[in-house]
Amino acid sequence: YNEYKSYLRIMLRLSSRLLPRFTKVCKRDFSSSSPRTITTHYTVIDRATDDRWTDVDMERYVDEVDVAVVGGGPAGLATAIRLMQNAQRQGAEIRVCVIEKAPDIGSHTLSGAVIEPEPIYDLFPDAIEQGAPLHTPVKKDQFSVLFKNSSIDIPELLLPMKNHGNFIVRLGHVVKWLGDKAEELGVEIYPGYAASEILYREDGSVKGVATNDVGIAKDGSPKDTFERGMEIHAKTTVFAEGCHGHLAKELINKYDLRKSAQPMTYAIGIKELWEVSEEKHDPGLALHTVGWPMDRKTYGGSFLYHVNDGPLVALGYVIALDYTNPYLYPFKEMQRWKTHPRVSRYIEGGERIMYGARALNEGGIQSIPELVFPGGILIGCDAGFLNVPKIKGTHNAIRSGIIAADCIFDGIEDGSLSLEQGTMLDSYDKAIKDSSVWKELVACRNVRPSFSTALGLWGGFSSFDPFLSFLSLSRLRLVRNP
Repeated sequence: YNEYKSYLRIMLRLSSRLLPRFTKVCKRDFSSSSPRTITTHYTVIDRATDDRWTDVDMERYVDEVDVAVVGGGPAGLATAIRLMQNAQRQGAEIRVCVIEKAPDIGSHTLSGAVIEPEPIYDLFPDAIEQGAPLHTPVKKDQFSVLFKNSSIDIPELLLPMKNHGNFIVRLGHVVKWLGDKAEELGVEIYPGYAASEILYREDGSVKGVATNDVGIAKDGSPKDTFERGMEIHAKTTVFAEGCHGHLAKELINKYDLRKSAQPMTYAIGIKELWEVSEEKHDPGLALHTVGWPMDRKTYGGSFLYHVNDGPLVALGYVIALDYTNPYLYPFKEMQRWKTHPRVSRYIEGGERIMYGARALNEGGIQSIPELVFPGGILIGCDAGFLNVPKIKGTHNAIRSGIIAADCIFDGIEDGSLSLEQGTMLDSYDKAIKDSSVWKELVACRNVRPSFSTALGLWGGFSSFDPFLSFLSLSRLRLVRNP
């Protein structure tokens, strides 16, 4: 009887708390009156039919430039820098602006990368003398296959990737340095403003972009601080948003840029930056692993880089998003990976000071869309120039920006690019396909598809060796003729 009384007392107490909430939910969801709308985007609730916007001034300030670059990452900044360098060499005056959503250039770029420096040297032959943050050359290049409690190191002679001559960097610092150099050359950089809308001419070509409106309440109404975004019109607009950019998705759909390409595939990359003890720090060590905790059917791998910028270690885990296990949790898999003796020896007793994640293009050359459309082009990871087995895209992003800038400047000089009409920059498409970017992507085109064969992980390895490439023939039908 006493247990029953206690149970009844608890139920009454719960009901007294839950009943008002239940009543409120019922009134909200089942009331005959229209529900309150919460949205911040004009594409969901049209402002023209919203009485709250009736007396708001919706006129935008318009600025005209020669070239508008959307995205202040390595690709976008390389484009802007080379354009201004070309203009200075030719004694020409042009306006180039870079629109970047981050509050500061480089602040949205995750630390920890190994980059090939040649494209940076193409921009600045004396980059290191000019203060480029290339402080940690790769001194040890290691590759391990992990099992649950052990590992096998692959001899350097057989490594599928070579990193000697490359640099371990904090990529955000490199991007900030590129931004500073761009401003020194006269590039107009607008950080803190997202390009939220593509503007089109009457003929359907890209006219430019508009930045985001600010001062909007969470219910979609204008605040007293509301300010309309700015329109930027350009002779050509360069889209360098990075992987899966929202404006690039709109362009790909509008102009059917994937009509001759495979669908793009993606991965999630999780990065952490650790401060470790001096005795465990080995500046210049670049370690890559495959295997545990992934099974052979799940495409994934890791990196661990020792940065010579204090006793710092940048580590990350990449998992392709075509995994079939619905219970797989990429973040937890990374935490499991960190407990492996091959990894934990470096970070044990350390402190994680930064972390983040980003998406990666993994489709390779088979999934690259058409790069050119009326009034604009795609560069960098907006196009998908990541080298999948290397887990490197920065050098190709910078290279594509340099190529784009040379083609754009030629178009401005010969008058084929103008503000009045959108022009197809076909020279860029041809130049990319004649460049080292395309050659590199052709060479590794079978690695990712080969992983999807019955051999799984070992099928991916086989595609590095031309004598064993017959193991991936079952997937060759997916490869476009380069």
